[in-house]
Amino acid sequence: MTSIFALACLQANAPRMVGTLTAKLKGVMKVPKRLQPLVDDGLVDEVLYQLMSGKEAQVYVVRCGEEVRCAKVFKEAKKRSFKQAVEYQEGRKVRNTRRARAMSKKTRYGQKEQEDAWLNAEVDALYRLAEAGVRVPEPKGFVDGVLLMELIADADGKAAPRLDDVTLTAEEARDYHGRIIAEIVRMLSAGLIHGDLSEFNVLVDSNGPVIIDLPQAVNAAGNNNAERMLERDVDNMRRYFAKFAPDLLVTDYGKEIWALYERGDLHPDSKLTGCFEHDTASADVEELMAVIEAAKEEERDRLERMQLDDED
Repeated sequence: MTSIFALACLQANAPRMVGTLTAKLKGVMKVPKRLQPLVDDGLVDEVLYQLMSGKEAQVYVVRCGEEVRCAKVFKEAKKRSFKQAVEYQEGRKVRNTRRARAMSKKTRYGQKEQEDAWLNAEVDALYRLAEAGVRVPEPKGFVDGVLLMELIADADGKAAPRLDDVTLTAEEARDYHGRIIAEIVRMLSAGLIHGDLSEFNVLVDSNGPVIIDLPQAVNAAGNNNAERMLERDVDNMRRYFAKFAPDLLVTDYGKEIWALYERGDLHPDSKLTGCFEHDTASADVEELMAVIEAAKEEERDRLERMQLDDED
């Protein structure tokens, strides 16, 4: 009886087993559950391979007709390690007043709306920045928590490496640093600050740096933390590129950029000096200690994200 039952099970599962074996032989990846609706609707023709799995999303390389693109599948809120800090969300506009009230009251509906707003933030930022001429992946659509976008590729057509994985000469470091500063200026001129910019969310293709990962993008005009976040982004880039070109450590683009922005003199092509004359007035000790504590907390979060990225 046992052998007959086993044979029956084998016959019943034969088509699925053959299909799986055929897929492996052909090198075709099984379609992830979250991408299946896009395949069913004809938006995605084939899932080629998983590119990465990070703190907030999984990224796959997919074929859409004749184009090879990226599909960023955002993880559910309870599975994401990135904290949706209030400081990032401050200043984001919600057009529907009912949604805004629900989000402020933390109801179940409000939490769902908060999650939808968080997911849409990157999509909105990508469209806005691409239109402003910032080097970001071109968005191709957003469906059911999946963002389709341009695949940033190297000269061989393969997925471009992260900045952290690239070894630079001093000259290349200065060049890339200058380009990133120019992109930060263009972003702020469009009203946005990345908010989490580092060597881990910049790709390098054959034409240079491309900025990615923008779900925490900050509304510069409506966020009280905007100045600090801008300076942090600039400082992160300065520290990284200074590993290859130590002379960059003496630059102070963050405060210069913000000063121009506050005066209304910042433009996408603003010429910068990298210098800033600091106020020599006595500092408020309590305010200074608060800033130091905030910086320590940010550094702990950054190291935690680096560790998670390494584990992934």
